[in-house]
Amino acid sequence: MEAPGAISLQLGVNALCALKLRLPLGLPTPSSDPPGGGETYLSRAWTTSPSVPGRVVASVRRLHQLRATMQWAGSMMSRLRSCLQALPSALRRSLSSAQDVLRRTPLYDFHLAHGGKMVAFAGWNLPVQYRDSHVDSHLHTRRHCSLFDVSHMLQTKIFGHDRVKLMESLVVGDIAELKPNQGTLSLFTNEAGGILDDLIVTNTSEGHLYVVSNAGCWEKDLTLMQVSSTAWHRGRAAPGEGPTAAQVLQAGVADDLRKLPFMTSAVMEVFGVSGCRVTRCGYTGEDGVEISVLAAEAVRLATALLENPEVKLAGLAARDSLRLEAGLCLYGNDIDEHTTPVEGSLSWTLGKRRRAAMDFPGASVIVPQLKGKVQRRRVGLMCEGAPMRAHNPIMSTEGTVLGAVTSGCPSPCLRKNVAMGYVPYEYSRPGTLLLVEVRRKQQMAMVSKMPFVPTNYYTLK
Repeated sequence: MEAPGAISLQLGVNALCALKLRLPLGLPTPSSDPPGGGETYLSRAWTTSPSVPGRVVASVRRLHQLRATMQWAGSMMSRLRSCLQALPSALRRSLSSAQDVLRRTPLYDFHLAHGGKMVAFAGWNLPVQYRDSHVDSHLHTRRHCSLFDVSHMLQTKIFGHDRVKLMESLVVGDIAELKPNQGTLSLFTNEAGGILDDLIVTNTSEGHLYVVSNAGCWEKDLTLMQVSSTAWHRGRAAPGEGPTAAQVLQAGVADDLRKLPFMTSAVMEVFGVSGCRVTRCGYTGEDGVEISVLAAEAVRLATALLENPEVKLAGLAARDSLRLEAGLCLYGNDIDEHTTPVEGSLSWTLGKRRRAAMDFPGASVIVPQLKGKVQRRRVGLMCEGAPMRAHNPIMSTEGTVLGAVTSGCPSPCLRKNVAMGYVPYEYSRPGTLLLVEVRRKQQMAMVSKMPFVPTNYYTLK
């Protein structure tokens, strides 16, 4: 039985493939329950090379001792930086080159073998596309099923009696009311109301919270959760997305996936691989699943999924255009620390109880925005002609600069150009005509409702 106040965190970078089937890749987790008795237990591991995982387990008796250690480490890092600055520039480049090495997911060699074109993304080496064109991959996902590697994402397990209180001290969502194996999209916020990251929190039936957040916010998220900035390397294998994703996965599981609606999960055996957490969610607007699997089993599972002719591999390019058609944000582009949930059109992530209690970071800024007009809002935009891209200026029809595009691309499904950006509140109504400057030329754009393409999330009838 866990002692009151005991918190245990198990942290890791994940590998996912999207088939609307997300498969996480990672290291084995401890077989026994985390210790109680008021101790804080941290399990962590990292890679000594971009592809070889290692493991370290540390037990820290008190959280304040961990904070003291972090402060000491910060002081040492500051001294090391000073020493490094004193070195000749050539030597500094040599010493820092190891930090520039891109990490590889457990599916790296698998991607190369299947013609993946690899690019740098958030410190990782990931496929941008395969032999098929970006548009072909995009349309295949909408019509059938695609497998994406999302192993770069961070997954965290939080144990302990006060795990819900811990998470609710950081996010805007109502975590306490989540049913067993139910998840929710939520936001880390700061005291100024800005969004530090978006994440999915699941209340598992195994007695812990399962958190998935962005690789680009890895250090920031770990600091928020009161842990050292070194986490253990885990992966998520393949998320599968598309209208036939559940049908593809059903062939490899004994559980009835019809009982698994959107934003719920269950642990099951998948194509002979035991202990996989299957979550019904996705980042394309289509039905899909995310599968969390040990790194050593990722290739085996991805290979089994690709044996179905419905399934094709898809990369970052298709993932970006699919999520934009679905009106979904990319952190760092469409939302950031200077954007509040209300400005970002994400008010629905704020739990009703949390709004009333005003007990989350930045509540004093965010809650009043719900009752009045904000200065700016994230909106959808549509236009013909040249495609809109990030940083293109958005103007009134009189030529006054109002804001800027944050994401934009041609929509393969609509055969029109779609984008998201920020404009003053009075210009945010759907149907409003605006101008967007593209390639030094002004063209008409219309504020549009999102999602641009209807979503097909699976819910129980």
